[in-house]
Amino acid sequence: MATEPLGVEVLAFHVHHGLSPNAEAWVAHCEQQCRRWARRGLLIRLCVTRLEARPTQGESVEAWARRERYRALRQMALEQGAHIVLLAHHRLDQAETVLIQALRGGGVAGLSGMPRETERDGVRWLRPWLARAPEEIAAYVRRHRLRHIEDESNAEPRFARNRLRLQVWPSIERAFPAAQTTLADTAAWAQEATACLDELAALDLSAAASAKGLFVPAWLALSVVRRSNVLRHWLRGQLRQPAPASLVTRLMDELGGAKQGQWEHGRGRLRLHRGILSWTPAADEPVWRADRETSLSLRHAGRHALPGWGGHLVVSRVDEGGVPLAWLGHVELRSRSGGEQFQAGIGRPPRSLKKQYQAQGVPAWQREGPLLYSGGQLVFVPGLGLDARVIGLPGQPLVGLHWEPSTAG
Repeated sequence: MATEPLGVEVLAFHVHHGLSPNAEAWVAHCEQQCRRWARRGLLIRLCVTRLEARPTQGESVEAWARRERYRALRQMALEQGAHIVLLAHHRLDQAETVLIQALRGGGVAGLSGMPRETERDGVRWLRPWLARAPEEIAAYVRRHRLRHIEDESNAEPRFARNRLRLQVWPSIERAFPAAQTTLADTAAWAQEATACLDELAALDLSAAASAKGLFVPAWLALSVVRRSNVLRHWLRGQLRQPAPASLVTRLMDELGGAKQGQWEHGRGRLRLHRGILSWTPAADEPVWRADRETSLSLRHAGRHALPGWGGHLVVSRVDEGGVPLAWLGHVELRSRSGGEQFQAGIGRPPRSLKKQYQAQGVPAWQREGPLLYSGGQLVFVPGLGLDARVIGLPGQPLVGLHWEPSTAG
């Protein structure tokens, strides 16, 4: 369905949140409006998504509705092959966003408000009315006699944005008539500042971070303000959301004097080991069960699930440096009990697991998993590998072993 002037198909997206008793009436209104336009030759196709989920107990209804609305809009856009979604935010929305973010301590990124244009999750999001006053939009609606519906929840003061709009904003405009414009300008300047800070953080991260994590000695070589900026930037990449100010403050205070350490966060755990700060999501933590397996028969290569130990033992064929497969017909699985001796290489003396872990720089969270024994001989240790005393000669059927922790469901 192409129109002559632009040669594009226009879609109308509506999200039925299931929160209002009038929600079905709103869908009917959208259907009627599209039919009226169709009679005038404006072919606009309506797509509706009804949300099935509901906010969890204690969850902000505002935050839930916003998150689910954007998710539904994105899904409809991708399903319909639409690459651009137009949003109706205007200048007052932007001013309110800046104020709310300032009151919540959102920092420079928060003061940036809403971007006029952004590309995220395969969809280009545009806000063409962001510089328009709501009065201009209302005048257009009246002039063209467009029927519209006011969401009754807009008058509900228990929502933060409504409280600001209904109770605070009238006083601000009386005292500062140009508040909409000046706060929108503030957002534009903050967006420029945020972009500069992001570029600076990217330069600093190229020298202070890698796939392994944040290299703390290089990070400490930066000035305090650049240190804070790059830490926020790195954490945002790990957490997939802005880091809480309390976490940033704590790391800024504690990282400089720490050699080892860990910091819990709701989504996972930060760990410092040998100068590298790494992030482990909660879903990557090992899952343990009381009924751990005590024996195993390994007669072929492949991944062998050990749910009691929270992972898989991976057996792979190798030409050299492996253990003879015949050794693994019956192996025992044991936890560390202390006193175990591991030989890291042929001709090297056996040493305690603790010393071997320290010598090879294996962090504590990579030492978990079962020890494998065959005929009383230690064969394999997670984080260290095969004991040198079980390495077979070339020409024999040899295999290598590797321990993979599972992700929590």
